[in-house]
Amino acid sequence: MSRRAVAVRIEGIVQGVGFRPFVYGLATRLGLAGLVGNDERGVFIEVEGGSAPVEEFLAALTGDPPPLAVIERITTGPAPVTGRRTFAIAPSAAGGDRHALVSPDVATCDACLRDLTDPADRRCGYAFTNCTGCGPRFTIVRDVPYDRANTTMAGFRMCADCAGEYHDPGDRRFHAQPVCCPACGPSLRFHGPGGSGAAGDPLEPAVRLLREGGVLAVKGLGGYHLAALAADEPAVAALRSRKHREDKPFAVMAGDVAAARRLCVVDPAEERLLTGPARPVVLLRRLPDASVAPSVAPSVAPGNRWLGVLLPYTPLHHLLLRSLGQPIVLTSGNVSDEPIAYRDEDALERLGGIADAFLTHDRPIHIRTDDSVVRVFRGRDLPIRRSRGYVPHPLPLARAARRPVLACGAELKHTFCLVKDDRAFVSHHIGDLENYETLRSFTEGVDHFRRLFDITPEVVAHDLHPDYLSTKWALDQDADLVGVQHHHAHIASCLADNGVAGPVAGVAFDGLGYGSDGTLWGGEFLVADLAGFERAGHLAPVPMPGGATAIRQPWRMAAAYLDLAYDGDVPEDLDVVRRNAGQWAAVVALARRGVNAPLTSSMGRLFDAVAAVAGVRDAITYEGQAAVEFEQLADPAVDDAYPCGLVSAGTRFAVPGVELVRAVADDLRACVPRDVVAARFHNAVARVVADGCTLVRKACGLSTVALSGGVFQNLLLLGRAVTLLEERGFTVLTHHRVPPNDGGVSLGQAAVAAAAMAANSPIRGVRRELSQARHTWFGGMSETGT
Repeated sequence: MSRRAVAVRIEGIVQGVGFRPFVYGLATRLGLAGLVGNDERGVFIEVEGGSAPVEEFLAALTGDPPPLAVIERITTGPAPVTGRRTFAIAPSAAGGDRHALVSPDVATCDACLRDLTDPADRRCGYAFTNCTGCGPRFTIVRDVPYDRANTTMAGFRMCADCAGEYHDPGDRRFHAQPVCCPACGPSLRFHGPGGSGAAGDPLEPAVRLLREGGVLAVKGLGGYHLAALAADEPAVAALRSRKHREDKPFAVMAGDVAAARRLCVVDPAEERLLTGPARPVVLLRRLPDASVAPSVAPSVAPGNRWLGVLLPYTPLHHLLLRSLGQPIVLTSGNVSDEPIAYRDEDALERLGGIADAFLTHDRPIHIRTDDSVVRVFRGRDLPIRRSRGYVPHPLPLARAARRPVLACGAELKHTFCLVKDDRAFVSHHIGDLENYETLRSFTEGVDHFRRLFDITPEVVAHDLHPDYLSTKWALDQDADLVGVQHHHAHIASCLADNGVAGPVAGVAFDGLGYGSDGTLWGGEFLVADLAGFERAGHLAPVPMPGGATAIRQPWRMAAAYLDLAYDGDVPEDLDVVRRNAGQWAAVVALARRGVNAPLTSSMGRLFDAVAAVAGVRDAITYEGQAAVEFEQLADPAVDDAYPCGLVSAGTRFAVPGVELVRAVADDLRACVPRDVVAARFHNAVARVVADGCTLVRKACGLSTVALSGGVFQNLLLLGRAVTLLEERGFTVLTHHRVPPNDGGVSLGQAAVAAAAMAANSPIRGVRRELSQARHTWFGGMSETGT
């Protein structure tokens, strides 16, 4: 029988996921000879044997790869027949341009969970059990190729038993780089009352401390968490007070899906997220308190109908939850506004005033990575924070970048993005880029990604806001700069998320972003593609009295809107006026004079204003709080809406938000229930979205809509808007791989920069049509409803 030899190159996430053992087993089963190895590009294979077995081998590579593998590209070519008789795993090769991808961290697999609970297994109760199908990846890797020497496991020399598994092709730990056991691997330590890192099981004093109402710092995969019993109100309240986190909800870790269902409603899509390899925090609708057993302390998520729930994703979490037998709060190990602590000495210093004790270990974390947060919209993922479990998996770009790009992101919910060819590497969640610590986390992350993926940026994309730390940093770089308008980046992010280039009718609703005219935008209708945009319409601008103070005190936005809505004669019987009577006149005067009162078209600020008028909240303790609580107030059974006609505003159309505020205030004065008022407002905004997009379609013929910006995290608004748009025949693009909030802006900036390198843009022709249509949109009338 004639022999045939083939060289194979496989790119994607194929290192650290058991791909070489898979190839070895497949080749030996088919009686083929050759070798498989890792290098800077991925996996290389040389295989030879009979023609039929070789063909079967090539088909099986893509037909049944390891579950965690993500194959992006396979290339094959002829190779010389050498007469080999065996198949081997070759030593990893290094050198040349790096293209190999690194797997995200992966939740503990079922096989390792069986080891964890089997008294006959030497890893029974061992908190660092892993195999080729699970365990730490991104958070421990220092360099590629992904081999033990290039991870933080390099300092743990394998014992004879682990080495035997590592070198045994028939073992599931064959070439599992973090393989270890109690004899040779990392170990737990407890620091605090009732024990130390010396003798005994460190879990015992940790569990005892939690049961007694203490706060425990726990070292996880990507950093430290702070834990307390979820049902223990004094403990959770103490954690909230020490962490300086007044109202923002805490996440809860439940032992399994059954435990999660005792707290919340869990549909099949949410169960898929909860139990999947990424194990994000999933936002679930809470059960009524009377039906919850055990209860969740009021301080876990004050006044919130939703609860962020996650399941254990490391052996340590499984051991801790099984010992406790009840859910725990598990929140980021930081003080509010700081990045998560991940280095041991830093954690002891920063968290020492919050935690009563520490449950830690001696495996270093190379890169801090906070938990991901996801909710489900119409059966698909809607990320709120993309981090552990998803990063650093790259996203494909519709247009490849001719030169390497670094996109610096926005300020809040910061991420950055590096682009090489058609791959966009969106970073883990950094945090709010407002202080030195988060800026350092950003620069350290950029350096790590540059080294890991061998990317030296030649183009740096940044936000237009001159005061963002990311913008200031970008301007100091030795690279070609591309300034990207904030809301264009939002729409471009949605386009890139969906793998399309546009043009589309883009609706970008958020808190605020620096507009190309120097004002603060945030309620925008754009005609956009990846390379450019035109502003077609927007929320009518209003003053923001006190500037940034108006963000923290939504009643100020209510004062500005009400003053305009009632032509300066605001009814004094409105509760928001009474509650803030001492400062009302001064704030209105600021707004009228335009002193420290920049104009804004922000939809987020309109939500703030209406929430304050409705008595939801006059001041906030975390971003978007008033709008979040206003959404939860709304009665979903109400389907009528306040009228809000779009009006001509020069060369664009405008949305008169004052009409909506006036309608809300009039209803409240007429004693209409607040849940009805909230629903009517949401329905009105959804109709505004549909009406604005209908105008754009009449002008430009665009029937695809992209929805982006943090306001579209509001599921009630998003659902109503998508329904109305689809009823009118639009194709609607929403986010499902990166967040609609500012966490997705870096991807949009990167996509814009990549597209800007292309010669032509469809948006240019659309701009001409838009310009010609502006004067005919309203048919000579000043107002329209479509």
